[in-house]
Amino acid sequence: MAFHIVLVEPEIPANTGNIARTCAATGAHLHLVRPLGFQTDDRTLKRAGLDYWHAVRVAYYDSFQEVQERFPHGRFFYASTKASRRYDTVAYRDGDLLVFGKETKGLPPELIEANRESAIRMPMTGEVRSMNLSNSAAVILFEALRQNGFPGMA
Repeated sequence: MAFHIVLVEPEIPANTGNIARTCAATGAHLHLVRPLGFQTDDRTLKRAGLDYWHAVRVAYYDSFQEVQERFPHGRFFYASTKASRRYDTVAYRDGDLLVFGKETKGLPPELIEANRESAIRMPMTGEVRSMNLSNSAAVILFEALRQNGFPGMA
C-alpha cells in the first residue's frame, strides 16, 4: 500500500514536477485529473521532477469522479483553505488519498461542502491566501507518513 496524492486540474508544471519528485522519494502514488494546465512532456515539468520520473507511479483521469470510482472504499482528504479541520488532527492510514485543487482556485466549493468532515487545512497567518501547492502536498504527506512510521522509507 501507499499514500496517494491527487491533483485536480493542476496548472503549473513546476509544482506538479516537484510533487512527482516528492512521490518518488516517499513511494506515494500520483494521480492527475485533467484538464492539466500544461503538456505532460513539458520541459519545466520534467526538469522539476529531475530524473526521478521512472520512480513515480502516475495515473491520469478525465474527471475526479473517475478517481472516486477507482477507489470506492478509499478515504479521501480534501485540502482547502476553506476547511475548518487542521490537517494534523487527522489519523491517517496507509492508502489514504490526499486531494489538492488547482493553484488559482483550489478545489471546487461544492466538493468541499459535500465533504466537510474530511476537508483539511494548513494553519496560516492572514497575510496570504494560500500556501504553494507543492509545499502543501509535501507537508500533509509527510504528516501522514510520520504518523505511520515512514513505511518503506529509510
